[in-house]
Parts: sequence; C-alpha cells; structure tokens
Amino acid sequence: MIDKIRPIAVYAAEALPRAKNSVFPEAVTNQLGSQLDGRVKRPLGDLFGLQNFGVNLTRLAPGAISALRHAHAKQDEFIYVLAGNPTLHTDVGVTPLSPGMCAGFKAGTGNAHRLVNDSETEVLILEIGDRTSGDQISYPDDDLQAVDYEGSWVFAHKDGTPYE
Repeated sequence: MIDKIRPIAVYAAEALPRAKNSVFPEAVTNQLGSQLDGRVKRPLGDLFGLQNFGVNLTRLAPGAISALRHAHAKQDEFIYVLAGNPTLHTDVGVTPLSPGMCAGFKAGTGNAHRLVNDSETEVLILEIGDRTSGDQISYPDDDLQAVDYEGSWVFAHKDGTPYE
C-alpha cells in the first residue's frame, strides 16, 4: 500500500528543517546556552516515515557544532561530508574532514564525537543513524546523560538526577 501522505521524492535542501533546534528539554537548553546555534537539521528519514534508521541533512554555519560531544550505547551513526571542511572531534583527537570524506561511530565503543565548523564557509553533512530502542547516550564534556525510554528521550544529570 502506498502512503499518499508521504512524498515519493524531494529535493533534500528544500525539506523543512526541524521545528526545534534540539531534542533537549528547556532546562538543558538553558544550561548549554547557544552551543547549537548555527545548526539546521532537515530530518529526511522522518519525511518518508522511516522507522529503522534516521537521515538528516545538516548545515553548520561558521562556528557551529553538529552536536554536543556524545557516544551511543546501542545506536550506530555515520556521517558523510557533502560540502565544507568540518573538524571531527573524538576521544582519539581532532581530524580535519573535507567533501567526500565519511566517518562511522559504532555503538558501544564509548568514542564520543561531534563536528565543529571552524571554517569561514558553511558545512553540509548527511547524518545517518539507526533507531535501536533502549539506547543510552553519554556526554563526557557536559553534565548530561540521556536514555531512550519507550521512544522518548529522558535527560538527567550525570548523577542520575532528572532535568525538570
């Protein structure tokens, strides 16, 4: 059966961006300030109703970051650089990237990662990640952790105290 509500094909750059800049609750957003300003995610996987993996077309303005440095316990992630020259920050160190380069982050390794646009031009990346349920995310640089509870993210401080 064809889903008549969902498109068959779109121009990725014309897909609507996420309504909110992050999935963090307001208390977390207030604590982190403007770290995620300059990032625009276009959730392509959601547009087509994909349930097993997500796909985002993400644009980073100069000075922007892709995410807080994080590592998933159960979900794999993959990025592909379409344009610009972001810098990949991981537990291993800093790696300059350029168009055509890609990187993958296997779940459960604990290797926290993020991209930083230190350049003066925009960066465009394709992000792909699976949606394995029961995931946990660690954020080694921030007082934050997240747990996937029945399809929704629950955020807490590192000591387990929930964010209100």
